Amino acid sequence: MSERKPPRILAIAGSDSSGGAGIQADIKTVTMLGGYAMSAITAVTAQNTLGVQEVEALPAKFVWKQVASCLDDIGADAVKIGMLGGEDIARGVLKALDGFEGPVVFDPVMVATSGSALADEATIAIFGELMARATLVTPNLPELEALLARSIADRDVLSQAAHDLSEKFGTAVLAKGGHLEGERVTDILVDPAGRTASFEDAKIVSEHTHGTGCTLSSAVATLLGHGQSMEHAVRLARQFVRRAIEAAPGFGGGHGPLGHQSVRSLD
Repeated sequence: MSERKPPRILAIAGSDSSGGAGIQADIKTVTMLGGYAMSAITAVTAQNTLGVQEVEALPAKFVWKQVASCLDDIGADAVKIGMLGGEDIARGVLKALDGFEGPVVFDPVMVATSGSALADEATIAIFGELMARATLVTPNLPELEALLARSIADRDVLSQAAHDLSEKFGTAVLAKGGHLEGERVTDILVDPAGRTASFEDAKIVSEHTHGTGCTLSSAVATLLGHGQSMEHAVRLARQFVRRAIEAAPGFGGGHGPLGHQSVRSLD
């Protein structure tokens, strides 16, 4: 009997020269979770744990060709979209995914963990079309505030915001509440039918959180590619991120990378 093939996961994102976030975090995550990682790089960055020093977006046509090359030959069981690098790139990605029927996880990256901007206003303006195309959108609290033009101060408002974004774009939303005050972190999953699931854990106090959003979205995409339900994929992906934070190697003088390679199993 032949061994079951790994799920094919295509990550569309920017490159992080320091290896903690972006396409590097995506590839580590997909690999550790038993997937086959492919990539379409939207931009290259000079960055480290202290911040983003420079960004160079790749030509939109070339990004489109990377996506098409992967899908036309190997195919994909799930797609993750992260940093896009420009309006033309975002539109090219939408075009390249036309006809793709698998799950698409969109992490609406706007700002790096260090606080550096990773999307301009023109790119963010396309996010609505990407959210409408996605199976799941994974905004953190500042991103959710920007997408809905409102302040979010507590869990109840976070939940309502997740419902509103889901209803507006017809997609599942995982609203990440890590930026809320308190000793516990609550993430809220809402599907297009309005069903809600919440996930709560004690906050991990750590400076080593560079690439958490990239890692979470890639983990969900990989687990969906394995055939897990949305709720269970989110539950396991959150475990993976938390264990990777706990296993962080402590590199750099700022927001350090996670310890992806140290996560050996999930419950």
